Amino acid sequence: MPEITAPPREIVHGSRADTDELFPIREVSRLTGINPVTLRAWERRYGLIQPTRTESGHRLYSKADIETVNRILDWIERGVAVSKVGKILARDEQQAEQIRSEGDGGEEGEWAQWQALLRQAISAFDDRQLERLYGQIVATYPLNVAFQGIVMPLWSELLRHQGRFGQASEWLFFDAFLCAHAVQRLQLACASSVPRVLLAAMPGECRKLELLVAALLMSRDDLAVKVLGMGQPFDELTLVCEKTRPQALIIFSNHSHNHDLAGRLDRLALTLDCPLFLAGAASDLAQENLAGSSVGCLGNEGRLMQRRLQQFLSGRLDT
Repeated sequence: MPEITAPPREIVHGSRADTDELFPIREVSRLTGINPVTLRAWERRYGLIQPTRTESGHRLYSKADIETVNRILDWIERGVAVSKVGKILARDEQQAEQIRSEGDGGEEGEWAQWQALLRQAISAFDDRQLERLYGQIVATYPLNVAFQGIVMPLWSELLRHQGRFGQASEWLFFDAFLCAHAVQRLQLACASSVPRVLLAAMPGECRKLELLVAALLMSRDDLAVKVLGMGQPFDELTLVCEKTRPQALIIFSNHSHNHDLAGRLDRLALTLDCPLFLAGAASDLAQENLAGSSVGCLGNEGRLMQRRLQQFLSGRLDT
């Protein structure tokens, strides 16, 4: 394990000076691909963004506002109606605050400093430096803070911003690095004799790394999470469970679904000899539709998923 060091203080990516930069609506439209009419509608009709105004009434957007626009786009691409995005953003902020509270009292801006260092290593395609930084981060913070507070937000940002030459290669470099380390850690856990649960992605509804990180965050010393391959056929999950006899089967999805999801999962649950759970963003979005069913919702935040899974399996929480 590399020597643990604090990130250097001269990095100011997350400083006040960085976040004070303001952009006119035409520049925000260029950066995000959202036309000004839609941006104004998101503000007036739904209250999703709140830009500042000049004395003459012109809108000015901060970098935080632009990040909010990108998050709105993420949810719309996952099938969520814009009218429902506000509640999701509020819930995400609550979860982010919970993660920050678990960050061992790190100074404000420290995570942004780690991300700046990671960016430098990624832009240089420096796998050795990336390895050192990753080792320091996972040794310094709880696993859910390391991934959901530092690593995955940067991964998501790099995924969104692939407009310039070389940026797609940078994201692929970082994604491959993280996938390899997540797989290695999960394989070590599954090599032990502890009970297992199976985790499968709803086909086409998350990326591999999102599935692997969910598995890492749900794992415990006394329970291993075995990840099934991307593209696992949904209608063959019963067969896989019959042959492997897991403690539970967890379906992971980051998309919104119509009411048919509840029926589809209920039908699957009837064919299984183990409990069935839903995790990821879909779990929060479908919770009302699944209330009273045989399918348990684990949520989308690391500690919450792990805690609910433990409670369900011990019989202390009903589906």
